[in-house]
Amino acid sequence: MIKFNELQTGDFVMVEYEGKMWEGEVTNLNHDEKQVEVTTEVQPFWYAPESLHAVPLNDQQLMNFNFTKQVNEDGSIKYMKEAFRLVIPSKDDFSTIEMWYREDRRHHPDVHFMHQLQNHYYSMTKVHLTKS
Repeated sequence: MIKFNELQTGDFVMVEYEGKMWEGEVTNLNHDEKQVEVTTEVQPFWYAPESLHAVPLNDQQLMNFNFTKQVNEDGSIKYMKEAFRLVIPSKDDFSTIEMWYREDRRHHPDVHFMHQLQNHYYSMTKVHLTKS
C-alpha cells in the first residue's frame, strides 16, 4: 500500500484488481474521497490507496525511464538523464543513493520506489520523470 499523500499525478504504480497486478500511471487524485485514478494498458480506473503498490527502484526501472548507466572504477554506478544524476555504491545496491541536479544535491534521500524518485526528480527539475 502507498500512502495517499505520497502520490502525485504522473507517478507510476502497480494496481491490484481482481487478483492481477497492472502497472499504470497516476492520472488524477480525488483528495476528498482519497481515491486515485490510474491509467493502465487496459483503461483508466479509480482505486483506493490499499489497492496501490509501489514499483521498486532498480536498474531495469531506471532503464525503462531512459536513464543511461555508467559503471565507475570504484564499482559505484551513476545513472544519468540530461543534467540529473543518481549514484548507487555498487551494482543493485539502492539502499543508499545520492542524487543531484545542478546545484541541488541530496545525500541519502528516502527513495526506495519509483514514485519517490519521480517526486524528487520533479521537485529538483520541475519536469515530470516519464518513460518517454
